[in-house]
Amino acid sequence: MKFNKHKCKVLHLGRNNPRHQYTLEDDQLESCFAEKDLWVLVDTELTISQQRTLVAKKAKSLVGCIKQSIASRLRSVKLQTLVSLLPSIHYDQQHGVKKGLKGVTLLLSNRDA
Repeated sequence: MKFNKHKCKVLHLGRNNPRHQYTLEDDQLESCFAEKDLWVLVDTELTISQQRTLVAKKAKSLVGCIKQSIASRLRSVKLQTLVSLLPSIHYDQQHGVKKGLKGVTLLLSNRDA
């Protein structure tokens, strides 16, 4: 596989970074404010608020799909389905901490309202 220098970007970390321009073989590299790598969004301030927003958005859309596709309206059936999908939507890769069922029940209660 050949190296694609047009996909290279520069992520300037820190608040007092002078934001120098970098080149690779006479091509100036594009600068960006956030970049997603290994399913984790990293921004210039190294905050995880955008990452949490993306995870919550994915979880809410999955809850909506499950609610529309499951014929049963029993809360226990929906909760059991969500628990089986828990590792794919509630694993915070940045901290390596699994989230509990409290978040799933909170999502369910928000969607029921």
